[in-house]
Amino acid sequence: MKEVLEDIERWRAAGKRVAVARVIGVEGSGPRDPGATMVVNEDGDVAGSVSGGCVEGAVLTEALDVLMSGRRKVVTYGIADEDAFNVGLTCGGTIHLLVEPLDW
Repeated sequence: MKEVLEDIERWRAAGKRVAVARVIGVEGSGPRDPGATMVVNEDGDVAGSVSGGCVEGAVLTEALDVLMSGRRKVVTYGIADEDAFNVGLTCGGTIHLLVEPLDW
């Protein structure tokens, strides 16, 4: 989370809404450990990483959806999912993310 604080503060000062995605669980081999964080503002700007790049595009879409709905959600990406290769998660494990709007 520390690596994205400057971006959050800059976006907050500009009045932007922000969603936070955090790794909350990993099964098997995962690209990042629990706690890894990615933030997305309402314009689609991104800071941080939850997977080292392999599912960030899909997480961006989820984060923008969360900003529109105002409701948090848990999303899972894993090699067993038929979409795993489409989103890029090829490490063989499963990651669980909590995506939620950042409430000032």
